[in-house]
Amino acid sequence: MSITIRDITPGELSAIPSLNDSEVPHVNSMTRTMLERFAREAAYFRIAQRNETMAGFLIGLTPGADYDSPNYRWFSQHYEHFMYIDRIVVATAARGQGLGQAFYANLADFAKATTTLLVCEVNLRPRNEPSMRFHQRGGFEQVGLQQTEGGHKEVALMIKHIARPD
Repeated sequence: MSITIRDITPGELSAIPSLNDSEVPHVNSMTRTMLERFAREAAYFRIAQRNETMAGFLIGLTPGADYDSPNYRWFSQHYEHFMYIDRIVVATAARGQGLGQAFYANLADFAKATTTLLVCEVNLRPRNEPSMRFHQRGGFEQVGLQQTEGGHKEVALMIKHIARPD
């Protein structure tokens, strides 16, 4: 099985909402407007391709993006430099094959030119236990809590320090 992680192309954007929405409530649903904003604002918008099929995607934003997520705003208020992982989605058929780790390694390699910090949130309510285990195993630590959507959601705000090249 060969997996390639690369920048998304404009022609592939239309496949993102259905892949994304298969993971709601662990990620928020994605409107066309959000997709267009991510295409403009994301510093990192890459897909994983396995045998000519999109197996997943990851969207990362840096400080100063035009993005109104309360979690992104929290990190912007607490840290000067970071790479914010807005969402990672791996297709059901591609799970358990190391794709999440490959994405995070690729993101860290991309981000280390400008920051030493990867940041994200993980749902506590509704609970996303597999994501919490994944992030804890990957070296992320919780630095805050935040309730969103009128208290219907609660997230753990997490960071991971990465090394810059010497």
